[in-house]
Amino acid sequence: MTVNELFEDAKNRDVYDDLIVSIEAKAHQLNLLIAVCDDASFRDEIIAQYESELQREIRPYRVTLARGEPSLRAAVAQLVESEKYLQQHNPAVITVTGIEQLYFLKLGQERSEQEIFFGYLQWTREGLREFPFAIVLWVTNQILVNLIKKAPDFWSWRNGVFHFVSRKKNTISGRELEPIRFAFSGNEFSGLDDENPYLLPIEDLQGFIQNAEKRGVKDATLATLYFSLGEIYRKRLERGEFQDYKKEQELGIEYLSKAVELQKELALEKDLSSSITKLALLYNSQGRYSEAEPLFIQALALRRKLLGEEHPDVALSLNNLALLYNSQGRYSEAEPLFIQALALRRKLLGEEHSNVASSLSNLANLYHSQGRYSEAEPLYIQALALRRKLLGEEHPDVASSLHNLAGLYYSQDRYSEAEPLYIQALALRRKLLGKEHPDVASSLNNLATLYSSQGKYSEAEPMCITALALRRELLGEEHPEFAQSLNNLAHLYHSQGEYSKAEPLYIKALALRRKLLGKEHSNVASSLNNLGLLYKSQGRYSEAEPLFIQALDILERGLGENNSNTITVRKNLAELRDRLPSEQSY
Repeated sequence: MTVNELFEDAKNRDVYDDLIVSIEAKAHQLNLLIAVCDDASFRDEIIAQYESELQREIRPYRVTLARGEPSLRAAVAQLVESEKYLQQHNPAVITVTGIEQLYFLKLGQERSEQEIFFGYLQWTREGLREFPFAIVLWVTNQILVNLIKKAPDFWSWRNGVFHFVSRKKNTISGRELEPIRFAFSGNEFSGLDDENPYLLPIEDLQGFIQNAEKRGVKDATLATLYFSLGEIYRKRLERGEFQDYKKEQELGIEYLSKAVELQKELALEKDLSSSITKLALLYNSQGRYSEAEPLFIQALALRRKLLGEEHPDVALSLNNLALLYNSQGRYSEAEPLFIQALALRRKLLGEEHSNVASSLSNLANLYHSQGRYSEAEPLYIQALALRRKLLGEEHPDVASSLHNLAGLYYSQDRYSEAEPLYIQALALRRKLLGKEHPDVASSLNNLATLYSSQGKYSEAEPMCITALALRRELLGEEHPEFAQSLNNLAHLYHSQGEYSKAEPLYIKALALRRKLLGKEHSNVASSLNNLGLLYKSQGRYSEAEPLFIQALDILERGLGENNSNTITVRKNLAELRDRLPSEQSY
């Protein structure tokens, strides 16, 4: 890897250059340097880069601090004793890591591992004089703040501090830590500072949970930790802060499942309603609807029991269950729940609230799916205006509203109105969520569909392929959105007359949708219709006709005879029977 490939951010490149210069400037004397980075993988890449770059003139070494007795001086002394090169005071750079793995909690001891480290560090300055080498001490932002306050003598002796901006955050914010902090006594959190904005790495919280499990603890505190860490992972996925989408999705499910199990055992019903809701949201995002549904129903029943009918959390549960039904094409079950949730939110929260905007958007999505465009449009516009007012222009929910309104205009063939909204939504999602996020894949997918409909195939194809690859990587091959990407790429090839490429993709998308959504879903009807159109284009009329008939049957029973999608398929079937060349897809 080259330096340019490593540092996409110019500021990080400048900091790296400064670090190299600082290491080289004092090659034959003690040179204490502090490097700051919250992303462990990025940190390791930086270390490997400067070790490779410096090794001809300045030999690199690494030291990892020991748990239990984390003394910087002892670790360096042990290294020097084992290396003749260092004993001869030749130029070297010693990289020190492992500080972020020290427990910030006491775990029943008199002092936490971090407190022991800072205690040693405060009296390290004179002891390090015998080591005439560059020492690069790698810390997180959380440790840096405590180092300044708890080891001021050591801090005053530094020759430079080098802040690298993490590509992915791996720390827990103050707001996310509140339920955890509340669950403990002040003594347990003595290693933290209330003014510290970088409160702790996730690994610290995982370590504490593991310690509690080893000690056989089963109490409300552990349940709170399970829930909090599971919810942190869920939010990281939502906000695009993840380092590994699938792994963190699995960890979110693991910790939330543990919270549910323990809260049931301890009869913590109020906490249980939150845990099962968050777990259901994760299942729903994976397209695991059969696992999400009973959890959403259980959460709604619990909240009604504990909070009564008129409470914001009851409205939230109604909304979540409706979203699930909408995803499954169960529109008649979803609509009354969406309407109840919207009315309740307006009554309890007022007209100008972000949850009201969400309800407006969700109800609009339902009407859009049913082809009720005139009912959907004013709701989408209201939701967008409200979100802009409450959240500002740069917010993921604003991007979603732009994307949804664009989708509605596309469905009505209003391409000139749809395109700029799709482009805005894509740019905003990339900026806020990063390039590798399911919402970015959705934006790419839908903008590609628009370009395909306009005959802009050279613009559409790379977007379709990128969206498909992203969804495969992030969501897996058994997800409704992956099936959508297969269908759309097939339609692109179909439109260009590349039938041999289109057919296997259409067939795979159809099979996947039947498996994941059930045989009666409107998306299954869409796949049947599109495969029918492909066969019709090839003159394979006897194969196309039963597909149109099946699609029409699903839509008439699910959406009604006068729905726009139903009318489209009925027209395709009639034209097939009359052997007309005109065709449409949706």
